[in-house]
Order: sequence, then C-alpha cells, then structure tokens
Amino acid sequence: MLINCVVYQEGKKLADIPVQEIRHHLDRPGCFVWVALRDATEQELRQMQHEFGLHELAVEDALHGHQRPKIEEYDAMVFVIMHLLEIQPGGTMAVDKATEDIAIGEVAIFVGANFVLSVRNRSSQNFLGVRARCEHEPQLLRHGAGFVLYALMDAVVDRYFPILEQIETDLEEIESQIFEGGAARSNVQRLYALKRRASVLRHAVAPLLEAAGKLHGGRVPEVCLSTQAYFRDIHDHLARMNGAIDTIRDTIGMAMQVNLSLVTIDESEVTKRLAAWAAIFAVSTALAGIWGMNFEHMPELKWAWGYPFALGLIATAAGVLYWRFKRAGWL
Repeated sequence: MLINCVVYQEGKKLADIPVQEIRHHLDRPGCFVWVALRDATEQELRQMQHEFGLHELAVEDALHGHQRPKIEEYDAMVFVIMHLLEIQPGGTMAVDKATEDIAIGEVAIFVGANFVLSVRNRSSQNFLGVRARCEHEPQLLRHGAGFVLYALMDAVVDRYFPILEQIETDLEEIESQIFEGGAARSNVQRLYALKRRASVLRHAVAPLLEAAGKLHGGRVPEVCLSTQAYFRDIHDHLARMNGAIDTIRDTIGMAMQVNLSLVTIDESEVTKRLAAWAAIFAVSTALAGIWGMNFEHMPELKWAWGYPFALGLIATAAGVLYWRFKRAGWL
C-alpha cells in the first residue's frame, strides 16, 4: 500500500505526486523522490522497480521478506534491510506475562542518487515522524537521499533502545529476587524469556553493526559520501548496544547458574533433614524390634519396669541423635 510519494528539491518539499509522475522528476537537478510503502504487493514493487530501475535481486529480497539485516550495493544503488522490533499490544514487556513478546517486522530501503524507497512489512510502526524531522531540517535534507537513509536508520536503531532498557530493568528485578525462597522455577522461566528477547534484539543489531561499517570510512557508496559522519554515529550506537546485549546475555547465563546452584543447595538441605530423621527413626525401630522378637528367654519381658525402661531408652536415643543433628546443622 502506498503511504506517500513526495518530491524534494534543494532540501525543500515540492509536492506530493502520483506514482505515474515519478520519472518526470528524477532527471531534474537537485531533486529526489521519497516513496514509502507498507506491506507492498508484488505489483506495487514491480511498478517501483520499473520507475527507479531497481535491481532484481533486491526486489526479490524485499518481496519475500524474512531477511537477515544487511546493507548491499547494486551498482549506484544501496539496499538496506533492517528489523523493526516492537512490544506486542497488551501492556509493558513484563517477563511474568507469557503472552507478551517482541514482534518482528522488516523495512527494506532502496537508495539511489535521486530516490529513496522504503518498504515496511509486518509492522505497525511508521516513519511519519522521520519525514517530518527531515522536512524541518532543510539544510540537512540538502544532502539528498543519503541523509534520508541516515534518518530512517537512526529512527529504527533508536527504537531498539527502549527494548534494551526494559530487558535490563527486568533482569535487575529478577536478580534482586533470586535469593528469595520458593521462586527458583519461576526465576528460571523468567530468565529464559529474557534470554530469548535478548537474542531477538541481538539478531537485529549484530548483523546491522557489521554492515553499517560500509557506510563510513574506506570505500563508501557515492550516495553516502556527504553523510559519513552521521552513519558513523549510527555505527557507534549499534556498537554500544551490541556490547550491552553481550553483557546481558552473560549476566543471564550467570544468574541461571546461580539459581540452579541455589536449587542444588536447597535439595541437599532437604536431603540432610530427611537423612537425620531417618536415622532417628531407624534407632527407635531397631530398639523396638529387639523387644518385639518374643523369644522365650528374655528376662526383661517379666520385669515390672521393663516397658517404661524400653520407652525411656528409645526416647533418650532419639533425643541424643536429635541434639547431635541439630548441632551439626542438619535439623
């Protein structure tokens, strides 16, 4: 579906135009056309391929979707794929709500010397704010399509930060509760959910970090030559985010190990208690078994104080064992 199709000249918006008039503006000096599509059909993409001369392989990637984040060059055109991440509707990304997760969409961006085409798929996010920002900064928009690419990439990367901060907050909350009794199972489930979300974020950030180096320093695509400093800023943001994700993953792994260690310690404490009580009852059972054998020649069976003595001996033995186990910390 077509969202908008706008032509700009020397950093200023000229007009919204129909798709059929795109070719009339591409050859004008200082002009570029910025088109935005959402959940584009094959017919719409083929039409844009015809209007802008897009490479067949790039169009196929945008059409099929489910691509790894990447930045590729096709002659004078730059093709960018990024993941769009957002918390699914239903509230905050609380780790104790299994119904909530991170929804993954995609945006494919085609950038040439005189055009920008963004194709957003499977996402409710929009880039209207990006367009408004660019139009309010005509001195920067004069850089042309390269600055629009920077603005789109910057908007996508900035939307990763709230998700990262939420993961960090939830992890700190779990760490503060990890030594509370009776929460071992729920802690493991919550930690695993956080690890999964961190992995989703990492799959969006790490490949893009690797690819973003192509847009600043060294052999840079011509359309990005005047905006290298801006792309370096995006690369720095991605590098910082990638480092934070690695730290989160390490912390989650360590927290899971600590949680499992606590579970093992609790199980050993229970085992010791059971063993102590088993020993106490074993002695009592042994003594009771001795006087329950009913042999004919057992003098104490006819002793008037035999029964109280047997009960006293059993109680004394149990009391001594209980005292010893209590002193040893088993009870």
